Amino acid sequence: MAKTKIQEAVLSLINETLPELDNVDTTKDIIAEYGINSISIIKLIVSCEKMFNVSFSDYELDIAEYRTFDDLIDKVRGKLEESEA
Repeated sequence: MAKTKIQEAVLSLINETLPELDNVDTTKDIIAEYGINSISIIKLIVSCEKMFNVSFSDYELDIAEYRTFDDLIDKVRGKLEESEA
């Protein structure tokens, strides 16, 4: 799946899962810019797991793994590429 399609899908999930965020820029720091906490990132990751039919390890649930939403998009893309191989 192309990165732009993944990005669009993740942005849609962000809007559904974290509706308090407006005009999300996927390149900005999620903690400093949007106040994302560990609970919020886990909710978003669980939504990604369901939408893309992928699994994240416990280690991958750590907010430190995701400086930006692009980091999450890249992680989803990598998981999709692994499943296609």
